[in-house]
Amino acid sequence: MTIDSPQETSSPDVDRYAAAQAALGATRYGHAEVDAASARAAGRAWWDADADEYQASHGDFLGDAEFRWCPEGLLESEVGLLGDLEGRTVLEVGCGSASCSRWLAGQGAEPVALDISAGMLRHATIGAQRTGLQVPLVQASADALPFADDSFDIACSAFGALPFVADLDLVMREVSRVLRPGGRWVFAVTHPMRWIFPDDPGPAGLTVRQSYFDRAPYIEADEDGTTTYAEFHRTLGDFVRAIVQADLHLTDLIEPEWPEGHEREWGQWSPLRGRLFPGTAVFCCRSR
Repeated sequence: MTIDSPQETSSPDVDRYAAAQAALGATRYGHAEVDAASARAAGRAWWDADADEYQASHGDFLGDAEFRWCPEGLLESEVGLLGDLEGRTVLEVGCGSASCSRWLAGQGAEPVALDISAGMLRHATIGAQRTGLQVPLVQASADALPFADDSFDIACSAFGALPFVADLDLVMREVSRVLRPGGRWVFAVTHPMRWIFPDDPGPAGLTVRQSYFDRAPYIEADEDGTTTYAEFHRTLGDFVRAIVQADLHLTDLIEPEWPEGHEREWGQWSPLRGRLFPGTAVFCCRSR
């Protein structure tokens, strides 16, 4: 895989990501197609390289055993999107440090935390030691879930895995397969309309730069053309079609408003942008 023409400009949020980019040798940035195997390899390598910095930057906001759906700070303890948790088996897809799964365990659920990155799962182990809340950890990709059919009552993902997997339809089918009939599938992703703006929390992030309908993924690559980072754009319609085609029922689509008094910036999320247009989309689904 190669990028047709190296970008002269730097990648988004270069200071925050500089260490991981340097470790992976990323020197080229742009939009190009990438296959599923390359996306998996890039996802694993990127999150291994960025795990420490990510936790250092966001760990205080995410908490040791808290379930925040998004940078807007939406708490599962307040919105209850997953329903009754007592005794329910729950799969967290793209768990990162597994703070959500530890919160679920504290509510009486039986969670399993899955992530492609050993680096992120290392932080999940540290979090378990710090809190005393142990949850099973599984290293795997969201498009190849290593579980039997009808294994879980609930599946969830709070900004985990979905943007970094090449085949969204396959992820939805996999989640549908492992859910029991009537099970819930709730996932939060960057709102698709954010794709048209640059990743800038300030005034420069308010000007449209590319088409909403351009689905070529954003990638970073080293000098040899090996993908070191890949993030895929889907429109709202793409998500809805993938949900429906996987025989799942969409029950709600939540676009959290920016909370009054919330001044924290998280990458491209900021009070300035958040008060003008949505940064997160939360899809609530049921298996049939």
